Amino acid sequence: MELNKIVKEIRDFLKKNANEAIVKKYSRYFKDGYDGYGIEQEIFIQKKEEWLNKYKEKLSIEEFLEFGGMLFSSGKYEEGALAIQFLMGQKANLDKNSFNVIGDWLDKYVKNWAHTDYICSELTPYFFEKNIVKLDDIKPWRFSQSQWKRRAVPVTLIKLMKRDKSPVQYLNLIDPMMMDKNRPVHQGLGWFLRETWKKYPEPVESFLLKWKNTAPRLIFQYATEKMTKQDKERYRKSK
Repeated sequence: MELNKIVKEIRDFLKKNANEAIVKKYSRYFKDGYDGYGIEQEIFIQKKEEWLNKYKEKLSIEEFLEFGGMLFSSGKYEEGALAIQFLMGQKANLDKNSFNVIGDWLDKYVKNWAHTDYICSELTPYFFEKNIVKLDDIKPWRFSQSQWKRRAVPVTLIKLMKRDKSPVQYLNLIDPMMMDKNRPVHQGLGWFLRETWKKYPEPVESFLLKWKNTAPRLIFQYATEKMTKQDKERYRKSK
């Protein structure tokens, strides 16, 4: 099927329904910038469902991956969201190549926390749950040039941790990331540690104590958010 025609159909609709006031409204949530059309949510959801139903049986998984890259390459927020949603409808067909392509999207196209976290809540955990990939396959992501691909590591692990009986392998996996320089990565690490602490407090507390004098404080701000004031004191940097 001619992918360029589908992309044109989608972009024509989005341009026709663009609303600058909505763009302005959502821009405040994105410190790194927000490039969107500004589509009213109800209109977007209705049209999205129409497209999903129209094309779900017409494209192969390879075409969906190529199509998704074409959408993401525009930099437009709604197009990136659609790329993710089209793949969510193709979970039964995802394979290791799909995982690698998603990694490429994170390297090349993803420019915000929302797309990153959407991918990491709805797509990447599935590959691990179905044994399509192993933890070794996500380890290189920790050292990507893209801060969003690095953030994807701890955010993906949140869902995996909730299904597992031991967090130690995940704590070991994020250990080399604890001196990362970028704020979105710090937030992702802190988020993972906070969620893991709720279920497995002891290993997380030991991990935090190990890093309290060297790792960025924002990680601790997020990681200790649900702790008592007294407990938080344990993780203050020593003077």
